[in-house]
Amino acid sequence: MIGDDEAISTILNRLRRAHGQLAGVISMIEQGRDCKDVVTQLAAVSRALDRAGFKIVATGLRECMVEEDSAGGESLDIEQLEKLFLALA
Repeated sequence: MIGDDEAISTILNRLRRAHGQLAGVISMIEQGRDCKDVVTQLAAVSRALDRAGFKIVATGLRECMVEEDSAGGESLDIEQLEKLFLALA
């Protein structure tokens, strides 16, 4: 679980926005649009994905640790937490 219903809704909205922006980038390339416009839109997609990822980390990290521990699995150690966070950097 990533978080509460509000956090999940926020994350999904950000991902849907990124999905739409990416479709726009693909369309722009197919139409032969100006490189500057394509890169600007691609940067917006990247930011939207980053924000969704950081929201997942911010709202779900504690829950991921608790779920692993409750399920009898090992909880995440500091090194694993750092790898999750740095995967988005």
